[in-house]
Amino acid sequence: MYIILLLLWIIFNGRVTLEILILGALICAALYRFMCRHMGYSMKKDMKRWKMVPYLLKYAVTLVCEIVKANLAVIRIILSPKLENESELVHFRVTLKSELARAALANSITLTPGTITVSVKNGFYAVHALDKPFGEGLAQCEFAKQLKKMEEIDS
Repeated sequence: MYIILLLLWIIFNGRVTLEILILGALICAALYRFMCRHMGYSMKKDMKRWKMVPYLLKYAVTLVCEIVKANLAVIRIILSPKLENESELVHFRVTLKSELARAALANSITLTPGTITVSVKNGFYAVHALDKPFGEGLAQCEFAKQLKKMEEIDS
């Protein structure tokens, strides 16, 4: 968190000089100390979060790849008027522990064209799929697997 605070300090100042860096380092250190003492932050938690960065990058790459593949599939449906699509409502359960991971999965599904998360309740998802192939295998999708790995690291 300290590094993020310092980067924000530099960005908001608009230029980098020795005085700005020293003053920013001192102010960010004081702010980080306050955050650790009163807001539940700690160096240990921050180190754990830094270990998660490669997993977040992998998740972002997976999300972009899935969005591109889904876009191509939707374009194929749109440009083929003779092709009959069968939309369906898919129900499945994913055993993600945290609300953040559940929300990330729901938003990732919604971001991929052709699917929209209708509801999420206690790990039960309802997803509307534009075509049957879009709804297949959502419970074992790559998003859910990667989110489970990130939850294991975070706990």
